[in-house]
Amino acid sequence: MIDVEKLAADLVPKLHRGMEKGNIPSAAVALVSGDRVVWNWADGDSNIWAKARADSKTVYLIGSIFKTMSALALVQLMEESHVNLDDPINDYLDLEIRDDSPNDPITFRHLLTHTSGISGDLGAVPVWSDSSPMPLSEYVRSALEVKHPPLKKVEYSDAGFALVGYLIERLSDVEFRQYIRQNIFEPLEMSSLVFEPTPEIEERMAIPYVVDPVSGRQAPTERVKLAAYPAGVVYGSVYDLANWLIFNLNNGVFLGRRLISEAAIGEMFTRQYAQFKGGIEGMWGNESAGFGLAWWLQERDGESYFAHSGSLTGYTAFLLGNRDRRLGFTILTNGNEAHARLFELGDMAIDLMKKYSAN
Repeated sequence: MIDVEKLAADLVPKLHRGMEKGNIPSAAVALVSGDRVVWNWADGDSNIWAKARADSKTVYLIGSIFKTMSALALVQLMEESHVNLDDPINDYLDLEIRDDSPNDPITFRHLLTHTSGISGDLGAVPVWSDSSPMPLSEYVRSALEVKHPPLKKVEYSDAGFALVGYLIERLSDVEFRQYIRQNIFEPLEMSSLVFEPTPEIEERMAIPYVVDPVSGRQAPTERVKLAAYPAGVVYGSVYDLANWLIFNLNNGVFLGRRLISEAAIGEMFTRQYAQFKGGIEGMWGNESAGFGLAWWLQERDGESYFAHSGSLTGYTAFLLGNRDRRLGFTILTNGNEAHARLFELGDMAIDLMKKYSAN
């Protein structure tokens, strides 16, 4: 049991300081222990002009945290179809990726660890523009190319995850968003997690803000969308990410239902390449850190952690889990480029959960 009263008394002032230092107008937080949410909290203005206060049902962009859900969907289908991580992806495509070498082919493992060498512009445009995300089949045919051979280095690739989405369509024969809704969102009861906000969801959405360089004040900024959904243009509440934490902290089981084998989810939480370690994109992790399958992984104080952040202009989100103790933290904000503060808050929150747990 966690002494939630003592934990909250210790954590809330730290959250307020983190919001102030990170120029974060509002934030929503959930803490998970085992298979339940033990504490949730929200504060700040989701809409500064309207003086609308955030609560735990406020909806934010979750950004690239969604990549871990796309990865799960692909691994699910690979299990069902008896596809191996080291199979060349070209064996399952109906197209050729520019400059992919048959002598050094890109594999599923490369794709899920950002070591494929695939690049491509996702082309952010305002949500209110006439442009729409193009069909995945069109995007992967027109925009992807191999920048360098696989395994030369880790290079975070939004475009590579567009190809993850297309492989999901190829293996399932189901449109990407439909597959994700039916096989990830619905079974995990992530009811506010959406690609296209409904009017009811839109009413709960936080406004994205950036700091005006002249006045130093928070200024609303344009909502943007990308050329392909699998990279992370997904909206949801902190309760949705809490359920995602519960599923992952319990090795692929949610409310007694297993969605993926224990072996497969164990592989997702295994660092894949020993030669690539020492921090993720220069942002997160210690000398032990590296990629699992989509997940960021590290050892800290002798315990195993997984994490991922997400951001787009005016939003920053973060999720952190301790697999050994089955403890988790997630935070959604309408702050811009606030990663460093959220990483600090995640470590503080998990450490306080450990501190206030019964021995």
